[in-house]
Amino acid sequence: MLTAAATLAPDLANAGAVEPEPTPLANPAKPMPENVTADEIKTLLKLEPNATCGFVRETYKSDLSIAPGGLPAPFADGRPLGSALYFMVTPEAPVKLHRIKNEQLYHYYLGDPIEVLMLRENGDSELVVVGPNIVGGELVQLFIPGNTFRTARITGKRRWFLGASTEWPGVVQRDKDVELGDVEQLAAKYPEAAADLRTFPVPAKDK
Repeated sequence: MLTAAATLAPDLANAGAVEPEPTPLANPAKPMPENVTADEIKTLLKLEPNATCGFVRETYKSDLSIAPGGLPAPFADGRPLGSALYFMVTPEAPVKLHRIKNEQLYHYYLGDPIEVLMLRENGDSELVVVGPNIVGGELVQLFIPGNTFRTARITGKRRWFLGASTEWPGVVQRDKDVELGDVEQLAAKYPEAAADLRTFPVPAKDK
């Protein structure tokens, strides 16, 4: 015979039960130290020097692919659906002037903000800040359309920025999808951004 409790809905039957203890943090005795250094972060995340974006480690590339012919040029030879990487910027290792063919999203994680100068294909330019102060207008995510030249530098205390980039379609070969920019050629095309182009990537406080 069923008991009265067994005939009740589970939430009523367990009304008197003791709530389980919350799952503890992975390392409750090791909170993020205020004075963590760029070198410590690079070691923990296994970041390596990169030709355009400071220090990088790819963290994801989709196993699902778009077959050749499934996308227009320049991706007609096929690509994974997406890819992702960590990247760290320091005063000595900034984001160099470059563009990629893929659409891209910058994500802020830790450290100081970065100023990002974007030069769009239509001739417009924009200077934005990626960082934690959303009340002050900083962005924790920044969308960068494909074929947009960009460069970035540290602001604030000029220590380090840790973020991520997600790309779609996924980046397969950096030498195929990445192009370095020529400062003087782009300064002529984007005269309103010429002064910034010639001072980037010097940290903002050193301008």
